[in-house]
Amino acid sequence: MTATDRARLLALARRHGVITARGARRAGIHSQQLTRLVRQGVLERITRGQYRLAERPITEQHALAVAARAVPRGVICLLSALGFHGIGTQLPADVWIAIERGGRAPRVRQLPLQIVRLGGAAFAEGIEAHRIEGETVRVYGVAKTLADLFKFRNRVGLETAIEALREAWREQKFTMAALDRAARICRVERVMRPYVEAVVS
Repeated sequence: MTATDRARLLALARRHGVITARGARRAGIHSQQLTRLVRQGVLERITRGQYRLAERPITEQHALAVAARAVPRGVICLLSALGFHGIGTQLPADVWIAIERGGRAPRVRQLPLQIVRLGGAAFAEGIEAHRIEGETVRVYGVAKTLADLFKFRNRVGLETAIEALREAWREQKFTMAALDRAARICRVERVMRPYVEAVVS
């Protein structure tokens, strides 16, 4: 590897957070150079064809971008979506991501995932597209995230769902019409009703 190739690869990794084998090839650098830098401890392999600087800490937003690259049809959900929308104080170590029922669960090195399986409208409803580190990241909106928290209350905790509902209402981060629609699609209307009534009264 020439010093120029090495410098270009490291510059790409710093600029984008993650460098892909395809990105290296587009820059005219053979992907074997990435493997060499991994062996030298300069880069870390995240998942197939994706690398990052070894010393670079994974921030929450960076982790979402990595997850979106690894699972392009997935949707950031539950605790990770809460953090993205600035609701609550929880900073989950894992990235929570929804995939369509029947889809194969992805594996991503260096990035622990919590996989949630949803089907039909419960998967497709409330998806927003955001740009993080040049990557399109699909995230459930606030109303859908709240409905999902109640749907998966056994996994995330009922108290977490209630606190998120209170804070999101106080900060006017959703409309009641959007919440009603999401609750209906997720089939948690009856479960949520007493908590919603207590919050808005």
